[in-house]
Amino acid sequence: MGMVQAPSEPGQRTADELVAEFEQERPARKLSPAVSGAVSAVCAVLSVFVLYAIFFPVAKGGQYYLTLFLAATLPLIFLTHRGTVRVPTWTLPWRRGDAAKNADEAAKEAGKETANGAGGAVRRDDPGWLDWMLAACALAVCLYPLLEFDAFIERRQLPTSLDVAMGIAMIVLVLEACRRTTGWVLPAFCTAFLLYAYYGGLLPYQWSLAHGGFDIDAITAHFFMSTDGVYGVPLNVAATYIVLFTIFGAVLDISGAGKFFIDLSFAAFRGSRSAPGRTVTAAGFLLGTVSGSGTATAVSLGSVAWPVLRRAGYSKEAGGGVLAAAGIGAILSPPTLGAAAFIIAEYLKTSYLTVLLYALVPTLLYYLGILLAVEIDARKHHARPVVDDEATSAWRLLGRFGYHFLSLFMIIGFMAMGLPPFRAVVYATALQFLLSFLDPRHRMTPRRLYTALAEGSRSVLPVVATCAAAGIIVAVVTQTGLGLNLASVIVDAAGLFGDNATVELVVTVIFAALAVSVLGLAVPVTASFIISAVIIAPALLSLGVSTPEAYMFIFYYAVLSEVSPPTALAAAAAAAITGGNPMRTMVATWKYSLPAFLVPFAFVLTDNGSQLLGTGSLTGVLWTTAVSALAVAALAAATGGRLLGPAGPAERALCVAAALCLLYLEPAAITAGLIALALAVGMRLLRRRQHSPAPHAAGHGLQAEAVTEGQLPS
Repeated sequence: MGMVQAPSEPGQRTADELVAEFEQERPARKLSPAVSGAVSAVCAVLSVFVLYAIFFPVAKGGQYYLTLFLAATLPLIFLTHRGTVRVPTWTLPWRRGDAAKNADEAAKEAGKETANGAGGAVRRDDPGWLDWMLAACALAVCLYPLLEFDAFIERRQLPTSLDVAMGIAMIVLVLEACRRTTGWVLPAFCTAFLLYAYYGGLLPYQWSLAHGGFDIDAITAHFFMSTDGVYGVPLNVAATYIVLFTIFGAVLDISGAGKFFIDLSFAAFRGSRSAPGRTVTAAGFLLGTVSGSGTATAVSLGSVAWPVLRRAGYSKEAGGGVLAAAGIGAILSPPTLGAAAFIIAEYLKTSYLTVLLYALVPTLLYYLGILLAVEIDARKHHARPVVDDEATSAWRLLGRFGYHFLSLFMIIGFMAMGLPPFRAVVYATALQFLLSFLDPRHRMTPRRLYTALAEGSRSVLPVVATCAAAGIIVAVVTQTGLGLNLASVIVDAAGLFGDNATVELVVTVIFAALAVSVLGLAVPVTASFIISAVIIAPALLSLGVSTPEAYMFIFYYAVLSEVSPPTALAAAAAAAITGGNPMRTMVATWKYSLPAFLVPFAFVLTDNGSQLLGTGSLTGVLWTTAVSALAVAALAAATGGRLLGPAGPAERALCVAAALCLLYLEPAAITAGLIALALAVGMRLLRRRQHSPAPHAAGHGLQAEAVTEGQLPS
């Protein structure tokens, strides 16, 4: 393998550095070998404990297990993540260079950089005395419930003064850990919710958001001592599902699967002008199964694929758009969706395999939109075929390293056999471990296995902080009934636009999409989904939208916040790779991912649309998928400006109208959409016939263009 090498231009940052800068989680510290080794040892032991608990559950139940898990992870967050902000969340992407420069100067002033004689200047960012103290406090607070666990649970309604003090300490520590990993925004949200729980009783009783009010004892006990707070569904998902999938991803990566997926994608698509774009799309999907992060996938892929896109003739912004859209698609796609998908399974009390089935058709439509946009842009940007004479054939790669797919397929296979997802991923991890011995260069030696176990648990630390903080919001919502109250406010606001039930639903869905999108600009995907699920989902449910449809709608918009201007972390990261203008790269990414923004409307607005989640008959799923695919094609034509050739404003407007009508998935709307699309095609054919040059002139022009440009005409 090893067809394409990452660029090594002077001063260019590595993929890991760019992931650290643009990922939603705060960049971790650059620890010294001694401290890093100690942290890795704890993480490796934690991974072994998690794997052991899958087959031999803790006797005292799930809350006891979560207490142990949090006691192991929360202190590590204070050791591995900085207490001061290095790259602020709200820093504009195009000002990131100044922010990084200022942060470097601040780090030097604080004495956080030492010299390594062997390797040159290496920044050491070991924890200080305050970090160690916070880690010790976190360990003590997390272990406190275990002193008298049964008595601790029984005191929920009448907590002691010490219980309340420990609960307050837990809230403070969780908020600080969340601030270190995600920035100020999510802790600010949590603080606002806590203030609402305490002062909500002072609101006028006529207000929809008013409640009876709760004192400090009741608030802290509900968060600290019940299963609706820190030890609720979000942390449970992180401690059972997500950590197992991060371990699986680490084993995949270290055993060579990530490199194989990229090489296979480059080998599979060669010889045509659209091959580079197809390659990036396929590689993004495959690589996402390893990274589990849209931004990380875009950066890791971009460091390898951007030189190919550049040679093919892609502009910096168009290339960055393809990279970001492909990266985000990875966490929208089975078999390893984003972390929020596991929370969906828990909230719905259904299997993770069912959630994968929900995502199947929307995933196909998403990648159809990207591929159509790639085909259009290949002609618009006069893309050229890129051929690597030394490239290994795709069939040879599949024959030699195709076994890397087995563990991915077996996750679904095990779940289809009735195994819970946490056992399925453990068996798939074991299978990948055994398969690694087929490649001498990547076999899982004891050292590599230790590294995989350590990295698996270490990479879940930011998610633990997010889920623990989200527990504050969940606790306040369940304690005060805020979710239902806000749902009524949203529905009443939608009712101002008319009394018609359809209009009310459409406006509510638009409000919900905007709310989730705006929230996702400020907080990580997992937190955005949890907050929206407890606050916004009830509004959709009250209007007849089913629970799976509501949660999947929120899930898609939470994920798509990573490609939504003006922040668009994935697009900003891709722009850093290509050197393109960040805002124009965001717009290009939005164009590629537009179907993913509109398709969720299809499965919440009509009963037929729910079949896109695979909940209806096979015939219903097929015809709704076909109609939606036609709508995606119309969208691609409108945004790309090509419909059997360059499309004018009238044809593009008709394509937009056709797409919107087709996605409504009702007979009358579908008929109108087909008519609009037929008119657009007819107008384009008529215009092309009117402007066709004479045959001899056309041939002469084609020959001249081929000679001068060395490429196919657009």
